[in-house]
Amino acid sequence: MMICHDLYLLDALVVEAKQLTKHGKVADYIPALKLAKADALSAAIYQGQATCAEAGNVEETFTLQSISKVLTLALALMESGEEAVFSKVGMEPTGDPFNSMIKLETHSPSKPLNPMINAGALAVTSMLKGADVEERLARLLGFIRNLTGNSEINYNEVVAESEYDTAHLNRSLCYFMKQHGVIDEPVEQLLELYTKQCAIEMNCKDLAKIGYVIANEGKAAETGKEIIPLSVSRVIKTFMVTCGMYNASGEFAIRVGIPAKSGVSGGIMASVPHGPGIGIYGPALDDKGNSIAGMHLLEAISKTWNLSIF
Repeated sequence: MMICHDLYLLDALVVEAKQLTKHGKVADYIPALKLAKADALSAAIYQGQATCAEAGNVEETFTLQSISKVLTLALALMESGEEAVFSKVGMEPTGDPFNSMIKLETHSPSKPLNPMINAGALAVTSMLKGADVEERLARLLGFIRNLTGNSEINYNEVVAESEYDTAHLNRSLCYFMKQHGVIDEPVEQLLELYTKQCAIEMNCKDLAKIGYVIANEGKAAETGKEIIPLSVSRVIKTFMVTCGMYNASGEFAIRVGIPAKSGVSGGIMASVPHGPGIGIYGPALDDKGNSIAGMHLLEAISKTWNLSIF
């Protein structure tokens, strides 16, 4: 894989993809996200030891939003095991929007179809261990800091508060699942943890490092130490392929063919098995909630360096 020897190419790909930002729209259903610059686009590629390629303002921070679903799933699987986690959430893709309630009402038993939709992510977050919100969040932050090697990573309080205050649909999902025994903790407590989880903030380089660990069987680049068990890294990569890009996941698998997860802040994390981790940020979104320029950029990266797993 010659990515590190073709650094100028990433700059060119970012310049090309950035033209698409004018066709997207910054997320506005969470008021704090409206402040993002719609024409921003940056990318980092990490292959171990150091970021080997970067383009755009890779130091600009953004909140993980739905990318955090991958990390809470990994932590829940590590803490409770597959049997416990998948007794509360399924493993099947859905063609519905990420915040849809339809399948909860029509599917029997009434549990979320997968951990990458909001209902499933809320169910997974409810399984995180700890005495209270502070302890559970601290465990998650510690896990993420370990994955990135960055002890400064924290959550954005303004975004978390904005998200909590407008989380009406997520409240509905929680109450429905509470009625059906999928979650058993107080709804407001779960929403506080979930919105802080989604508001965890980092830059493209940090995100690429997490992608690298997931790609390489859960092992840290610098030390080779296992952070995520092999069995767990395989599970989360599979979900990234089948469900990671909302209801565009099937087309994405064909066009790009890399395990990836997006968030409505405009972030995309990609993990090329036994290869690099990729972090992208472009807050202008398409109609499915994915970064419009980021999707094009990741497709171009995949084709340029032949990264598809298929």
